[in-house]
Amino acid sequence: MEYRRLGASGFSVPALSFGTGTFGGKGELFSAWGNTDVKEAKRLIDLCLDHGVTMFDTADVYSRGASESILGAALKGKRDKAILSTKATFRFGDDPNAVGSSRFHLIKTVDEQLARLGSDHIDLFQLHGFDAQTPIEEVLYTLDTLVRAGKIRYTGVSNFSGWQLMKSLAAADKYGYPRHVANQTYYSLIGRDYEWELMPLGLAHKVSAVIWSPLGWARLTGKIRRGQPPPQTSRTQSKVTVEGGPPVP
Repeated sequence: MEYRRLGASGFSVPALSFGTGTFGGKGELFSAWGNTDVKEAKRLIDLCLDHGVTMFDTADVYSRGASESILGAALKGKRDKAILSTKATFRFGDDPNAVGSSRFHLIKTVDEQLARLGSDHIDLFQLHGFDAQTPIEEVLYTLDTLVRAGKIRYTGVSNFSGWQLMKSLAAADKYGYPRHVANQTYYSLIGRDYEWELMPLGLAHKVSAVIWSPLGWARLTGKIRRGQPPPQTSRTQSKVTVEGGPPVP
């Protein structure tokens, strides 16, 4: 397996990672993606580990936390062989503070994620979206606190625009907070918006792209044909990490 440096850090990750959005199958959206249980997850994870795919990505909102729980259970006894990547920011509960990147929400959420994952640390924690209502300094200070506590090793973002990511990087440089090393984003041969501003930004400021759905929601697999019903196959997400160049689907 080819390994690539994650952004400006000294941390190396495999070029291919495994997305666990199909784990759990809870809720209207994620039940349509898949309903992989612990037994099947163990089989898939063993296949990945046997072939050098050691990075596994999830998020708190994937199946209302079930994806993280299943991933944690499937990795029991193998945590030292895996790189755990997860995300948070989107609403996770009815409480007014159960959303966003406030200090209150991030600290509470990370502790809950660690419990579900059965781990004492998250290798890569990504803000799942930009929170325009919380000062960037508060967000970065909180991430710095979590890094210093050993609960997070590296930080990144997802679903950020170019100016949102640049503003975060500038504030991190100004105050000495952890700098985002990864940007999880959609990019494929049929979805190339990433090239407009996020790719030049990533190249200039050494923020690696962690690509989700490099096969364009399965449209580039050759299994989907005009005039034919879609195949009934697993929709497990594949992800690619790149160091400034486009991924190879």
